[in-house]
This record gives sequence, C-alpha cells and structure tokens, in this order.
Amino acid sequence: MEKDNFRIHIKIDSRTYPLDINREDEEKYRLAAKIVNDTVRRFRGLFRDNDSQDILAMSAFQIALNVAETKKSEDKDLFIEELKNLNDDISDFLKEKKKK
Repeated sequence: MEKDNFRIHIKIDSRTYPLDINREDEEKYRLAAKIVNDTVRRFRGLFRDNDSQDILAMSAFQIALNVAETKKSEDKDLFIEELKNLNDDISDFLKEKKKK
C-alpha cells in the first residue's frame, strides 16, 4: 500500500467490505456507501417481500438512473454554456465588423 493509501471498511446492507483507498478520497467513499445504504433501506421499506438480491439490484438501478440523469443535465448545461459563448463571439465579431 502506498503511504497516502489506507484501508477503510465500508458496510453495505449489513456486509462489510475492506477497501484500500487514497486518504483524500475517504469522504467520497463514505458518502457513496451512505447513498447505497439509504437507497437499500428505502427499497426494503417499499418491497418487504423481496430478497436481498432484488433489493440490491433495484438500488443499483436507481443509483445508476440518478447518475445518468445528472450526466444528461450536465451535458445540457455544457451545451447551453457553449451556445452562450458562441453567441458572444458572434456578437463581438459583428461589433468589430460594424466599426470598420
């Protein structure tokens, strides 16, 4: 293990997983585990009769869907920002041309 790495133990749905991570990433890993556990807990409340595999699969799907929606939103925001920059460039060009 490198000197900036260390081992943490992440608990997901009552199972513990040892992970060797970079020390500066610990907060991200713990937040990710919390998101998974919160999602699992929510699905366990909604679908009490389903087994753990179904609950974990539905949780994984929900989290992946959230990531996909976030990515789509970020892509849209980036596109809008690029359009604004292009509009500014065209406006600047037209202003310069008008001065000549």
